[in-house]
Amino acid sequence: MNEYRRRTAFVGVGVLTAGLLLTSPQTASAANLIKNPGFETAGTDGMPYCWEKSGWGDNDFSFATTTDAHSGTKAMKVTLTRRVDGDRKALITESTACAPVVSPGKQYDLSLWYKTTTPDASVTLFRHDTTAGWQYWTDLKTLEMRGSWTQASVRTPDVPAGTDRITWGVSVYGSGSATTDDYTMEQVPDVLPPATCTGTAEECANGRWSVLPTQNPVRSMHSVVLKNGKVLLIAGSGNSEEQFDAGTFTSAVYNPATGTYKVIPTPKDMFCAGHVQLQDGRVLVMSGNKAFPVAGGHGYEGFKDSYIFDPVTETYSKTNDLNDGHWYPSATELGNGDIISFGGLREDSTGSVTAELWSDAQQKWLPLWQVNQTWSYWGLYPSMILMQDGRLFYSGSHVFGNNIPGTGAAIYDYGANTITQIPGLQKKDERDQSASVLLPPAQDQKVLTLGGGNIDSNPDGNRLTDVIDLKAANPAYVAGPPIPQGTVDLGNGPVAETGNQGKMYVSAVLLPDGKVLETGGALHNRADPVFESSIYDPATNTFDPVAADPQARGYHSSSFLLPDGRVMSTGDNPGNGTWNHNVSIYTPPYLLKGTRPTITSVIDTEWNYGDTQRITVDRPVAKAELIRPAAVTHSSDPNQRFVDLPLSVDGNNVDLNVTSNPDLAPPGWYMLFAVDANGVPSVAKWVHLQGPAALSATDASAHVHSFADSLEGKVAEPGKKRTSQKVSPTVSGCDRHYGTINVCVPTAFPAVVNKTTAARCAWLKKNDYGRLKVNGGDDPLGLDRDRDGVACGKGDVKKS
Repeated sequence: MNEYRRRTAFVGVGVLTAGLLLTSPQTASAANLIKNPGFETAGTDGMPYCWEKSGWGDNDFSFATTTDAHSGTKAMKVTLTRRVDGDRKALITESTACAPVVSPGKQYDLSLWYKTTTPDASVTLFRHDTTAGWQYWTDLKTLEMRGSWTQASVRTPDVPAGTDRITWGVSVYGSGSATTDDYTMEQVPDVLPPATCTGTAEECANGRWSVLPTQNPVRSMHSVVLKNGKVLLIAGSGNSEEQFDAGTFTSAVYNPATGTYKVIPTPKDMFCAGHVQLQDGRVLVMSGNKAFPVAGGHGYEGFKDSYIFDPVTETYSKTNDLNDGHWYPSATELGNGDIISFGGLREDSTGSVTAELWSDAQQKWLPLWQVNQTWSYWGLYPSMILMQDGRLFYSGSHVFGNNIPGTGAAIYDYGANTITQIPGLQKKDERDQSASVLLPPAQDQKVLTLGGGNIDSNPDGNRLTDVIDLKAANPAYVAGPPIPQGTVDLGNGPVAETGNQGKMYVSAVLLPDGKVLETGGALHNRADPVFESSIYDPATNTFDPVAADPQARGYHSSSFLLPDGRVMSTGDNPGNGTWNHNVSIYTPPYLLKGTRPTITSVIDTEWNYGDTQRITVDRPVAKAELIRPAAVTHSSDPNQRFVDLPLSVDGNNVDLNVTSNPDLAPPGWYMLFAVDANGVPSVAKWVHLQGPAALSATDASAHVHSFADSLEGKVAEPGKKRTSQKVSPTVSGCDRHYGTINVCVPTAFPAVVNKTTAARCAWLKKNDYGRLKVNGGDDPLGLDRDRDGVACGKGDVKKS
């Protein structure tokens, strides 16, 4: 799976101290913050004062001061003559005497003069955390080969909280040399344009929701933002017995520019399929619903069919079949453009233990014998997030009932074919339809998991959040701040949540200002909508309550970012089988702060890894990023990510420095946003980050770092080959002995509901279930006490 060898060690040739006892930082000034920037003052170990040798891996190298200088009499030359892996670099010494002092939240302009004989050189940063000591921060810029002195400049991201000093230099990771001189580092002046509120004070603080005048024409539960800015809304049967029996399967394409919908013929019931965007912008759809459950018989069944939706022709075409059925599968794109998928239900309604791999090169699902198998059952819609080294992080977010055995979170290494347990996830068996996101920026490798419940026991949805730093050697979840509480409609109108009440069916959306909107949800299985939204700030690890969506957004709802920076929310499918066709749009506060910056031109929309790409803007911006367009269903979009683009600024011309690691930004179409110092984003431009062919001149392994490389959790090797995992027909939390197929009478009622027939029937009436026919002769919930074939009739309630 990971074509690029994972970095396994960092070896300092000089003194790489961790956890230095630093003196109190001094205020940064506009002057050059680097001591001995031109290497003119001699130091120790053959290195200039305030510079040290650094690097890692198996390679032959040399460090030398040379008289071939840009100015003065000396420059630094780093040479690699043989390389298996790793890099070498001259770094500013990691000490209180030499490492520049920085201020959290500020940005710094870095520049140097260089000559190179290798295309494999880049500017690399380390930072000193006041608690954890020195650690890798990020790669900023790949240097183009130059035979004469050339200046390279780049702006850092905002300095993270807890950072008091940084160090940096040029990494050489290919055969050849880099000669550098005349380093500068200056703090970027605060240029904060005046923010003029364009709404009410309440709106400017908390944003606003509006409900569109035109309803969604299909019962969509899958939402994919296409490379042209339109939105594919997939329904299939829409969980409707009538449409399934009639073979009426639908999708729609929504055009935000016109507010119109186009209904698309859909070849099969893609209700609860998996989907992901391929690197060319088409949408791969895998499996779906072969059959609804039968009372006293089989459960849902997943078919093997797979399709591709073309956003240009707006049509579906069939691919080859999967090796197994997968109703509710995962779908994660890898750094080479391949797609890996796990979990779901098979054609016989048992759980699939078959991993599937879509080959981007061959444009087909690979046969079983070509795919590594652990024969593990990952459950339904397991959230599998691609890490920066090609491994997969199973966050613990899933759909239906209990989590998988173990700690509820794990790292899967496809190459080694091993699963390692990751600790710390709170109440792992109450994270049913929680949400997990790789936090902005992807370079930080932090994941947030929030909310959830359990349809088997049906407790109150929770307020739990957990954060994990996958940069750690042995990462573990730590508890985050609780989700703010809102109001919940228990059948008599919204009332304030109390105690530890939170929500399941959570939607989490990455925003272009680097924060996360969480919205929607319900307190119980397909019932009791919760009205609450808040914005999570990764920098401060806090939630800020904002305006709540006025529409119920529980089961089968989805929320996602539009290219104009707004958020669209659609769907809700309560247990009584109804559907909410209203669509909501959230305007975040950043769109109410006055004029937005504009990307006036993008020189090239076809991008390669390691590129420097120029855009022009109409006024100063503080940052830019790529955001992968949504492909979301059931609170799950494991491919959602925000990739920082370090800037080199020259007036209104901004050079964007693209990561060289495809595992950080898998190939495909992305929304490019430019954001000003107030957090106000531009409207996105679409750019295409190309696939593996673009890597031919670059060794991506040099940009893969030794994160999560000392795991201590229990390791599972591949198990014995087997066919499937036994799964209960009531896996969806619905008892099919009552009502039509699309009605879900819960197998477990909320704890506040007594186990008497009268109490259960009162709850069903309050939630608008209507007349419920009893299917077959069994009555497991005791709702048909008079045995007349209708649940919750007058005779049933009297007898209880």
